[in-house]
Amino acid sequence: MKSYNAENLRNIGLLAHKGAGKTSLGEAMLFSAKATTRQGRVEEGNTIFDYDVEEINRVMSINASIAWLEWKKHKINIVDTPGDINFLADTINSIQIIDSAVLVVSAVDGVEIQTYKRWQNVSDRSLPCIAFINKMDRERADFEKTVADLSENLSAHFTPLQLPIGQEANFNGIVDLLQMKSYVYENDGTGEFKEGEVPADLMDEVESAREKLIENIAETDDELLEKYLEEGELNEDEILEGLKKAVKKRQIFPILCGSASKNIGITPLLDLVVNYFPSTLETGSITAIDCKSEEEIERKISPDEPFAALVFKTIVDPYAGKLSVFKILSGILNPDSVVYNSKKQCKERFGQILQLFGKKPEAVQASVPGDILAVAKLKETITGDTLCDDSHQVLYSLPSSPPPAISFAIKPKSKGDEDKIANAVNRLKEEDPTLVVTRDEQFKDLILSGMGQNHIEVIVDKMKRKFGVEVTLALPKVPYRETVKKKVTNIEGKHKKQTGGRGQFGVCYIDLEPLPYDAEEPFEFVDNIVGGSIPRQYIPAVEKGIIGAMEKGVLGGFPMENIRVRLFDGKYHDVDSSEMAFKVAGSKGFKLAAKEAKPTLLEPVMTMEVTVPEEFMGDIIGDLNSRRGKVLGMDTQGKNQIIKAQVPMAEVLKYSPDLTSMTSGQGIFTMQHSHYEEVPAQLQEKIIKESKVDDEDDDD
Repeated sequence: MKSYNAENLRNIGLLAHKGAGKTSLGEAMLFSAKATTRQGRVEEGNTIFDYDVEEINRVMSINASIAWLEWKKHKINIVDTPGDINFLADTINSIQIIDSAVLVVSAVDGVEIQTYKRWQNVSDRSLPCIAFINKMDRERADFEKTVADLSENLSAHFTPLQLPIGQEANFNGIVDLLQMKSYVYENDGTGEFKEGEVPADLMDEVESAREKLIENIAETDDELLEKYLEEGELNEDEILEGLKKAVKKRQIFPILCGSASKNIGITPLLDLVVNYFPSTLETGSITAIDCKSEEEIERKISPDEPFAALVFKTIVDPYAGKLSVFKILSGILNPDSVVYNSKKQCKERFGQILQLFGKKPEAVQASVPGDILAVAKLKETITGDTLCDDSHQVLYSLPSSPPPAISFAIKPKSKGDEDKIANAVNRLKEEDPTLVVTRDEQFKDLILSGMGQNHIEVIVDKMKRKFGVEVTLALPKVPYRETVKKKVTNIEGKHKKQTGGRGQFGVCYIDLEPLPYDAEEPFEFVDNIVGGSIPRQYIPAVEKGIIGAMEKGVLGGFPMENIRVRLFDGKYHDVDSSEMAFKVAGSKGFKLAAKEAKPTLLEPVMTMEVTVPEEFMGDIIGDLNSRRGKVLGMDTQGKNQIIKAQVPMAEVLKYSPDLTSMTSGQGIFTMQHSHYEEVPAQLQEKIIKESKVDDEDDDD
């Protein structure tokens, strides 16, 4: 494979809301650069980027995928990221290693929720950004409206460098405002075009847009602005150099347009990436943690610095093994090297260094800072680890994964597959950090949590395809709790049994009262025994009996909490008393006391943030209210509304597909546990009845 200098390397990410055409744009870029011999089509399942079986079946990007091309003696690494919130982790991690972004926006739909979210991610990293308005050939495509949408909802610094020739079915080319040339494309997908003069019917619009573009460029530099105000114009070199600086400094975000599916407007995009986006070397330095001093340091992105790389993605295959994908942040890397994993504190041996082209890796002999590469079969390394020179140990990091939005209990379809499930899930967690697996100790269920319904379904399909294990999904049981509302005193717990020989005898007297819901500990045991009415060695047994009784409460068999028990008196027998007798006495006393102390059910309440386009806000608030939710407030985010609410967990177990249905897939949400609250009285009887039925089923 041909080698490239770091100065001629560009790392770009394709970012968008689901369905805007990121993958199609990437395929058009590869084809236009002759990296492929035919342009892949998402709907035909033959793209370089969407090669996974689940992606082909669902006609959507699920994983971040990497391919490269050469354009005008530059190497461009393209990272195609998922636009669906279900597969957000790969997108967030990829944004940490790209140097520039292409924000793909549909000319039909404009700025959508994930467009805004990805723009926030890009802004947080201060990345240069281009907007490519795609699908200009589609019905209802509107260039002017989309430009206004970008300016109003993302940044006023979005500035067109092109205007479309025609729109919808009549779209066939672009006008370059810098060169004042038109490019009219063939309608056969080849990307061939004819250069010409600006169409006469567009001249007034083009001249106005060009004047606005030059004004915007001039305003980014004091010298240029002074000349422009004095002379009323700038020469071509000043315009191009001013634009280049403005793009790299995020003072201007160029807008291009085209149709990825028809291969219109792709080569100007490649030209802009090469001419106006920075190389990795131009991005400056990166903050790292020095492992010896544990202090922050600035490490230059340079071949002269010690080697360091950040693993941002892991690909797991049960046959080919594990592939670790990384970006070199400094230094160079040679095949057959030994490097240090500073997070795992161990050495790893490299074999071949691989350059990814979709699912096809190719061995390379040389590497440069900034390049995105991969290596197979590292033993300890996972996503988020830093690989570095052993004598210059540093630590880089990726953002923490977002909290799960939906959970399911999973069980094997075949008996004896429990171990297979554990192995499959652990392997999948290596490549997907948003996948969370927990054991519900209350119900003894294995709980699989993810970013949404689609995410969980994809994981289940992968478990079957990659690891040969089939599972069934069920909504997780709500972890209700029980508590008491009233203080009761002087309750006797007595255990007396005489069966011949040594008997069993223990008596305890307790008071029981509720603790506040926000108490630091869910249970408080107070030992007020004086005078030896219960020998000291038996008092812990009373507490154990009470704790055991609390594990299966007095209403629906749910664990009890927020309770204080005071042990103040008791009776014992020199021969018949034992730890077991007092443990049973404590349990009996607690159950009697709890039944008299107005027991009640508590339910988990979730804090939610629901982001939806403004037109859905009323419906969403009404729906949350119908789920016994409390709306806490609202914020505006561009043209979207963020609704903050607290809702009982029982009401939102299926919220992910419900929100998708209510908003035609345009709504997103996050959810995490907040606190417990008392269940309304009218619902308690139903919950208790259902829990007893479940207990009977478990017994069977």
